[in-house]
Amino acid sequence: MTHETMKIVIPMAGWGTRMRPHTWSKPKPLISVAGKTSLEHLLDMFKTLPDPENAEFVFIVGPYLGEMQIPAFIKEHYPNMQAQYVVQHEMKGQSHALWLAREHLTGPMIMCFSDTLMETDFSFLAKEEADGVAWVMPVEDPRRFGVAEEGSDGWVTRFIEKPQSMDNNLVVVGCYYFKDSAQLLAAIDDQMKRGVMLKNEYFITDAISIMIEGGAKVQTQRISTWLDTGTIDATLDTNKILLEKIGSQVGKFKSSNVKVIEPSAIHETVEISNSTIGPFASIGANCKIENAQISESIIEADCEIHDAALTRSLIGKQSKVKGRGDGHVSQLNISDTSSVVL
Repeated sequence: MTHETMKIVIPMAGWGTRMRPHTWSKPKPLISVAGKTSLEHLLDMFKTLPDPENAEFVFIVGPYLGEMQIPAFIKEHYPNMQAQYVVQHEMKGQSHALWLAREHLTGPMIMCFSDTLMETDFSFLAKEEADGVAWVMPVEDPRRFGVAEEGSDGWVTRFIEKPQSMDNNLVVVGCYYFKDSAQLLAAIDDQMKRGVMLKNEYFITDAISIMIEGGAKVQTQRISTWLDTGTIDATLDTNKILLEKIGSQVGKFKSSNVKVIEPSAIHETVEISNSTIGPFASIGANCKIENAQISESIIEADCEIHDAALTRSLIGKQSKVKGRGDGHVSQLNISDTSSVVL
């Protein structure tokens, strides 16, 4: 397999409605968490591939924001990456997204959703014989998710979207490996001809179930850490977990009378005075913070925060927050280039 290029498909064309108002001005994967964009955290996962230098990425982006911003971001931050871009104009689901990218898909492939951050080691794929692998994690209540049903022989028999029962808690986390992308594309073709949809969307789990019907062998790979950046609350929780895991990343920023409570991430270009930062605060590049207390919050680049106490807040780029200066704690969720006076 090391001789064949691994295709890594990342669908990210959704509208990101659960991350409003931030996704009015940027695609969801470019929102910051723990000192980096969630897209950078996602791409870090693939460093454990058997042959990471021989991987080609296929980004399925949305019209307008994704089409404009994702290629520019990759070009700036990953200039040597082999990357293709496909625009999904209609939100008809995951299988539809892969179908649009079919000209780029040959040989082995991984598909991973853009808001799935997990701890895994992909190196086992060098010797993997199965036709497919689905990453799963046991959760207490699986009813919001899709689950993998395994037979007594350990192979997956089918996938069930949003199961009614709690008996099977092996939730699929949104990452899949296919030994041969042609086999998956044939199943998607069949899925579309049959019209196998849920709420007007073609789900990848249905395509894999069709593969299994045709004799494909699919197994699960269990993980214990799965982080979600799909909602504001989940992103703030993920910020906290990642900072706990990777520890503080505090550059030598300009400071005067500043207390930093670890773990926190503070970019080296930041200027802070008379403030307490942390725990679990992520402060982006070129921010100016004065007379503030900030904890459990993400402050994106180029913001100005004065006389404010913030917790559980997500502040978009180039925003200005002026507080009351009396220690009253606020919880804000404001998009890029906003201005708030409390």
